[in-house]
Amino acid sequence: MLVTGDQQLLRQINRMVLVRKLLSESELSRADLAEAVGLTKSTVSLLVRELVEEGWFSESELVVTGSLGRRPTPLHIDGARLALLGADLGIDEIRIVATNLLGEVLEHHVVPYENVNNVSACLKLLAKAMVRVARKLITQQRTILGIGVGMHGGVDESAGVLHFAPNLGWKNVNAAEQLRNHFLATPLADLPLFVQNEADVAALAEFEFSAQSGADPLIYLSIGYGVGAGVVVRDSLLTGYRGFAGEVGHTILQANGPLCSCGRRGCAEAVIGLGNLLGKVGKSMPERRQALQTLFEQVQSGVASRTAAVEVAGRNLGVLLNNLWVAFDPMRIVLGGPAMQLGDAFLSPALAVLKEYSTVAQLPAPLIQTTGYGEDAVAIGAAALVRYHLTRPLTYQNQPSTGTRHD
Repeated sequence: MLVTGDQQLLRQINRMVLVRKLLSESELSRADLAEAVGLTKSTVSLLVRELVEEGWFSESELVVTGSLGRRPTPLHIDGARLALLGADLGIDEIRIVATNLLGEVLEHHVVPYENVNNVSACLKLLAKAMVRVARKLITQQRTILGIGVGMHGGVDESAGVLHFAPNLGWKNVNAAEQLRNHFLATPLADLPLFVQNEADVAALAEFEFSAQSGADPLIYLSIGYGVGAGVVVRDSLLTGYRGFAGEVGHTILQANGPLCSCGRRGCAEAVIGLGNLLGKVGKSMPERRQALQTLFEQVQSGVASRTAAVEVAGRNLGVLLNNLWVAFDPMRIVLGGPAMQLGDAFLSPALAVLKEYSTVAQLPAPLIQTTGYGEDAVAIGAAALVRYHLTRPLTYQNQPSTGTRHD
C-alpha cells in the first residue's frame, strides 16, 4: 500500500497532468480530459472541482442545445486568479515581472542597482521590490504560486547557489537562502523559490509561454557579453550531468583564434560575444551602457569598421547555429540577448551561413527566430520556471543535487 506522502504525490501528479493537458489544448470537457489522460471520469471530476476552486481552471457557461440537452461544459486555464513571480538579476539592473498562468504580464518593474559590487545589498533590493509587487498582486485578489529568479552565471539550482557571475564579479552566493531570509514575515515567505541560469529560464519562457510552445526540441541562444544556451528536449530542461549543458559559449569555432576569458582560444564567446565587438571598456554600468549604445548607433549609421566587425561576428554565429542544429536537431532556435539590437547587420550574415550549410547538406535548417520578449525574456522566463516545476511534480521533487553554469 502506498504511504501517505506517495498518495499525495500521485494526486498532485494527476492534477498537474490535467493542467498541462488544458494548457496545450483548451476548451476540453471533463469527459474529454478523462479520455485524453486515461483517468476515470469520477477522478477527473473530483480533481477538476479542486482546480476550479483554487483558480487553475475556469468553466464556460452551460450551453442548452434543445432536444439534445446540455452540452459538456468546456474548461479553460484561468488567467484571472493565480500569479507567477519572476525576476532577472541582470548585469546592469533588476527586472521583475508577474504573469498569470498563460504568461501574460500583469506587473513589470525595473530597479537599478544601488551598488552592484555589494551582492548582499543587491539581493536585499531584489527581495524588497518583489515583496512590493506581491502586495500589489494580493490587493488584486491574486494568489502567488511561486518565485523564480534568473541569474547571469553558474547556478546550482538544487541549492539555490550562484557559483560565479563573471560579468558581475559575484562568487559563491547562496542566493536562495538570502532571499528566503528577506522574505520572512512577508507574503512571499514559504512560497516555492527557484533559482536558475538566465539562458535556461529564457528557454522556458519560449517553451512554456510562447504561441509555438509545442516546438520540442527547442534551443534559446543568449548573446550578450557572454554566449550561452538553454536547451529543452522531450519536455525537460537539459542541464547535463553537472549542469554544463548549453555551455556553448566555450565551444571552439576557430582553432588558435582570439583568446577567451576562460583561457581557451577561438571560443564562440570570443568571436561572437559583445565583449569581442566592444574591445576594452570600463567595468561600471554607465560605461558599459554608453559603449553598447555607441556600438548600436554606429552599426545603424553604417560605420564601415563597425559593420565589418559585426558581419564577421554574424558569420561566426552562423557556424554556431549549424553546430547546434547538428548536435540537437531542434525544431527551432530562438535568439535573444543584447546583441539582438545589432539587427540585420548581425543576423543576416548568420542566416546566410546557415543557409549555405543547409543547401550543401540538402536538409532543411531549423526555424530561427528572435525572442518576442525582448529585454524581459529572462524575467518572464523566471516566471515560466515556476510553472515548469510546479506542473511537473516529479521534476520538482527530484531536482539534481548539483549543477553549475558559467555563461
